[in-house]
Amino acid sequence: MKRIALFISSLQKGGSERVMVNLAEFFHRNHYEVILVTQYKNDVEYEISPEIRRVFSEPDKELLNESRIHNFKVRFVTLRNIWKKYKPDVILAFLGKNNLMAIATSAFLSVRTVVSVRGEPTMEYEGKLMQFLAKLMFGFADGVVLQTKQALGFFPKKVQKKAVVLPNPLNPAFLKHRPVVEKEDLIVAAGRLDENKNHAMLIHAFAKIAAEYPNMKLIIYGEGDSREQLEKLIEEKALTERISLPGSVTDVADRISKARIFTLTSNTEGMPNSIMEAMALGIPVVSTDCPCGGPATLIKDGENGLLVPVGDAYALSDAFRKILSNPELEQKLGENARQITVELNPDKVNNEWKKYLTHIAKN
Repeated sequence: MKRIALFISSLQKGGSERVMVNLAEFFHRNHYEVILVTQYKNDVEYEISPEIRRVFSEPDKELLNESRIHNFKVRFVTLRNIWKKYKPDVILAFLGKNNLMAIATSAFLSVRTVVSVRGEPTMEYEGKLMQFLAKLMFGFADGVVLQTKQALGFFPKKVQKKAVVLPNPLNPAFLKHRPVVEKEDLIVAAGRLDENKNHAMLIHAFAKIAAEYPNMKLIIYGEGDSREQLEKLIEEKALTERISLPGSVTDVADRISKARIFTLTSNTEGMPNSIMEAMALGIPVVSTDCPCGGPATLIKDGENGLLVPVGDAYALSDAFRKILSNPELEQKLGENARQITVELNPDKVNNEWKKYLTHIAKN
């Protein structure tokens, strides 16, 4: 394998996009020719090395019209022509419809295609039609990468036999040596402000402990469609001086390192980068035990973090109390969490991806 194409919608600041960028940089450093194919360029994106070729698959607007069938054909041909032009040895696609398009557009070309589901399959492929297509078309992929063993159950045995579970590599920025900082009375969360992340439940849980811990503050980093709803809820709880939504930031590690607790309250997750990164910093993590099992894969409840049921604000507030009232437990969870820097070291994990893709390319 000498040339690899990576395919994703954009490089907007999300967990899957970060993994894709990290893989692109890893293969580039290891002297592979990398073609990074995205549908479009987002206003706010992760940066990539200028030597990595960036190709856009979205056709020019003048080629499109009001017909969905016509537009699909144009997009199909455009993407297929990219594979024909650059002749990658392997295509690695991430997320939803991108996976299906990669399989379809590379058919009967001399290229191996690997697809990767980055979260709960029933969420990534919503509706009976999309789920039917995923189960059918994944059978024609040369390789399938999932984030958890739990996700395997969605697919038929034909797909399960070819699927592997590969973890996300830690963001190298979180492995840098940092001086020991004094902890502040701070709970933090980071992720898109959307319905799935369920930050409303987090705000309800924080409100339940606010009177007991009058100096404690909550910061939720990220941006999204739920901002207005969350701001309204914060006002209703009279916590505008205690809860802040600063938006997306670039220096996440520096900003969250002083926190006493990191929390994730999602309804579903794959392998959450945010949890991995908080653990690498030695921050106790409280997460929902959500499908498809990513948090439970990372967290051994009571040993290196705490797990609570999805949507249970009472259990979440109790978990906060458990840590904040017990310095020994807080220290234990933080110290044990740091072990993740060994288990998910980026060089180790990236080489697992390299080994798998090389195997696919040879067969």
